[in-house]
Amino acid sequence: MHLRRLSATRGPSTRRRGRAAAVSAAVVAGLLAAPAASAHPAPDPPVTTMSIKSPPGGANVRVLVFHGSAAAGQESPLVNAGIEAIERIGLSGPADERFRVEATDDASVFTDGAQLGRYNAVVFLTGGGDVLDPDQEAGLEAYMEAGGGFLGIHDAARAEPYSDWFTGLIGARPAASGPADVQRATVEVGDRRHPATRDLPVQWKRPDKWLNWVKNPSGEVHTVARVRESTYRPGAGAGGWDHPVSWCRDYDGGRSFYTGMGGTVSSYDETDFRAHLRGALLWTTRLAQADCTATITGNYRAERLTRPNQPGRNDQIGEPHGLVTAPDGRVFYIGRGGADASRPVVTDWNDPDVGKGTGQVHVYDPETGKVTLAGELTVFGNKGGGDELTKVEEGLLGIELDPRFEQNGWVYLHYTPHSRIDRDTRMAERRVSRFTLDHATNRLDPGSEKVLLAWPVQIHSCCHAGGGMAWDSEDNLYIATGDNNSSGFSDGYSGNNPEPAFKGVSFADARRTAGNTNNLNGKILRIHPEPDGTYTIPDGNLFTGKETAEGGGKTRGEIYVMGVRNPARIFVDKSTDVLYAGWVGPDASAPSPTWGPAKYDTFAVITEASNRGWPYCMGNKQPYRDRNLPDPSKPLGWYDCDHPKNESPNNDGLVNLPPVTGNNIWYSPQGGAPDFPRTADGVPSYRAEETTYRLPWLKGGGQAAMNGPVYRYDAASTSGVKWPAYWDGKWFVGDFYDGDQPRNAVLMDPATQGDGGLPVHSESLKKIVPVGDDGIRNLMDWKFGPDGALYVLDYGRGFFTSDSRSALWRVTYTGGGPTPAAGQLARGVR
Repeated sequence: MHLRRLSATRGPSTRRRGRAAAVSAAVVAGLLAAPAASAHPAPDPPVTTMSIKSPPGGANVRVLVFHGSAAAGQESPLVNAGIEAIERIGLSGPADERFRVEATDDASVFTDGAQLGRYNAVVFLTGGGDVLDPDQEAGLEAYMEAGGGFLGIHDAARAEPYSDWFTGLIGARPAASGPADVQRATVEVGDRRHPATRDLPVQWKRPDKWLNWVKNPSGEVHTVARVRESTYRPGAGAGGWDHPVSWCRDYDGGRSFYTGMGGTVSSYDETDFRAHLRGALLWTTRLAQADCTATITGNYRAERLTRPNQPGRNDQIGEPHGLVTAPDGRVFYIGRGGADASRPVVTDWNDPDVGKGTGQVHVYDPETGKVTLAGELTVFGNKGGGDELTKVEEGLLGIELDPRFEQNGWVYLHYTPHSRIDRDTRMAERRVSRFTLDHATNRLDPGSEKVLLAWPVQIHSCCHAGGGMAWDSEDNLYIATGDNNSSGFSDGYSGNNPEPAFKGVSFADARRTAGNTNNLNGKILRIHPEPDGTYTIPDGNLFTGKETAEGGGKTRGEIYVMGVRNPARIFVDKSTDVLYAGWVGPDASAPSPTWGPAKYDTFAVITEASNRGWPYCMGNKQPYRDRNLPDPSKPLGWYDCDHPKNESPNNDGLVNLPPVTGNNIWYSPQGGAPDFPRTADGVPSYRAEETTYRLPWLKGGGQAAMNGPVYRYDAASTSGVKWPAYWDGKWFVGDFYDGDQPRNAVLMDPATQGDGGLPVHSESLKKIVPVGDDGIRNLMDWKFGPDGALYVLDYGRGFFTSDSRSALWRVTYTGGGPTPAAGQLARGVR
């Protein structure tokens, strides 16, 4: 057998190479010759020559516990506790998952290939230090190269300190600094499928000695659990929010699992910790398969699918604004309406072409790799950048395909037609229309339009058009609309200034829109499209449309969610019909004890019709201060999040609003989920020095929340690029920007998510969905396709235009399936 590498510090030697070759041959001859243990131990079999690729057969599965120490002295009580626990684990569980345990402190076992080859896995339960000589380390290397299993526990990470190979086997080395005492902490168990973690609590609270790492191994190993540093004192060398504590990897031909836990004698009496070790041993001994490649960043490939547009043409892409994937794998993506620099931008309201732009629908065909311009709409949406009274966010805003798209070719577009603007009143119409696509040509028929839903929007002042759409399993269509409100005139806090208006229409008071039960802006609507191009209203929306006050209609039955500011991206998980949404917050860079919270970009898990708070409350029901006539510059009382009232002079809906539901994720420039001490009346202090950040993995700055999908793994799919089952059920949340802003997969607790419960686990996707100028810098939309690959729109590097970096990308998985291979399992496929 070829010995791939030797200890870098000790250096290779002829004697070691020769000895390693002999050990390797013996290991290959005898390694893993045992299937699963039976209830009654069988006698030791003779060592037989076999190919490691052959199905194993013979006697029991065996585990070797090595506890040799570099320091002289009595045997550690921790070692005794560990050996006893592993012995108990080996005798527990179903008969076909049991194994025999042998323990030794004699390192010469690693130079006896015939002996070592009889063990399915080796456990290092050692206090660290230089416990193996060069030949012994070579024997361990040969064992792993032949397909062996390794489990390191706690101080095993300190063993063989001069060996680069052993560092790779373990995955990380403990830092010299860190806490020495036993502390209770919360472990976030992010892998819900690995046998070592699938039966553990998602938030696992336990005492131990917690190690810090010289280098964070995330991305090079597959992390199955992290310790939450906010729940204990990590001391010098703390790793931050991403602090791995248990991980695994396929290494050098074998399987390696390491846990930094197990630093106390009492650990081995814990039922959950023994379950953790048991699952690790099931995988390392080949009694069970597991995926230890799912979060290793080198197993993902990001490729740009579209080329830059030809000069003066949007043949590949428009101003990216949204995407959807068809069942046959085609990707439909839209351009909002901004043009490249060669096209004029008309900003003069006296010109009939003011704001005229072209919204475009492109189709990428994965079979041909080619892009087709499927159709164009003339939209109000090309007024350029600059001041908010000049720029515009209207245009072609959203796209969805009918649930029976393969049969009927119906495409739904959410847009602002230029033909419906009133230049005098500066009002426009927003609509959701259905068009028909010719599958043979990938062309939309412009004459097939059926307008389902239309409503007025003011276009005197930018911004907040929203745009995203999604279907649930009952074929209800969700439509996200922005609050159609100016970002100014309220000092960057609550958009609640009632005074600014143009020809009688308020444009700086979101109580007119998002906080208004009789207005479709600042909402997530839910309707049921009918075949004739009309729609009905499903049961369970926030209002019936029949609520009255003082004898007049005061609600719209289409409203499912109210109180959202600018929800550009929404997603419905059809397996649960839970709605996921994100929206951009206001502009205040810091909290104010006078006016309220800083800008909070927000993500929410919405399990039922609700009021999410804007412009009265944000985050976890943090209220703003009212400003009302006669002087909007003077603060009035704080809003009551449990009993909000719309007392704006611009309100034509109900005064008494539904109570605010707290949101799950919010972040400011300072950090994630800012929270403050509250008065007896529930009003936060909003003092920066008193802030607690409840989600330390989050930070903003320039920020624009971009909600993503919930991944659902399709076991029946034969796709070679689908993301692995590890990501199943995880919710992807991101930001338009790629600095400190989030691009994460989070795990929610179903028991608390509907009431604003925080995520219980998060991990960064920035090395998988790559950031930077040559990567996906400006995340505009992201969805999984039927092939299980992630499709991503990069907006480009300018605003209100498309440029050479505007692109459709695909991120595929290349890491293969669970290990070991079915033919190498100790007892059938598990």
